[in-house]
Amino acid sequence: MNADFVMKERIKELLRWQTNELILIGTFAALIKIVTLIISLLGGGMNPVTMVLKNVLCTSMLVVLFHKVPRTGVLTLYVLQQAIIMMVLMGKGMMFLPFSVLTAILADTLGLFAGGYGKTRGILIGIAFYDFFSRVFAMGFAWFFMRENLALFYMALGVVSIGYLGCLIGLGTGVKFVKEFRHAGIIRHISRRP
Repeated sequence: MNADFVMKERIKELLRWQTNELILIGTFAALIKIVTLIISLLGGGMNPVTMVLKNVLCTSMLVVLFHKVPRTGVLTLYVLQQAIIMMVLMGKGMMFLPFSVLTAILADTLGLFAGGYGKTRGILIGIAFYDFFSRVFAMGFAWFFMRENLALFYMALGVVSIGYLGCLIGLGTGVKFVKEFRHAGIIRHISRRP
């Protein structure tokens, strides 16, 4: 076979989505946003416990989503849907959207090269990369606006670091959730598609 033909077919496969996959991504995006919003409201705002708990649940649910829909591009679609939900609910998020989408594309690519999203290693590397570098971009943006008062920047850096600790914990709990869901029969198949 011609190498160009194989590459074109591979690209077509990456861009072809089934309806149930798109619905599942949208459902998880809305569910994650609702759960994190409820935790924030019930927890009384930005305190370390609720920030860690929010990020643990968000990352755990992302790991479960990637095991349900193990395809390259899931993270990018998830980020776009999260941005739409954030704009509808809170009327903000447009400034971070280009950085988030760029980070999601890079994370999807890294997850593909780390073995693909059919393997847990690729999923964890992709999500960890996205969580880390989306926070790096956010802190770079914060530094740009707070560079005259670095004390505020360092305080924001501490808050973001606490949140990232929750993301790291969430990777482990997400793997445990997936094992339990497989045992219960909720996650049945792992597609080997890219």
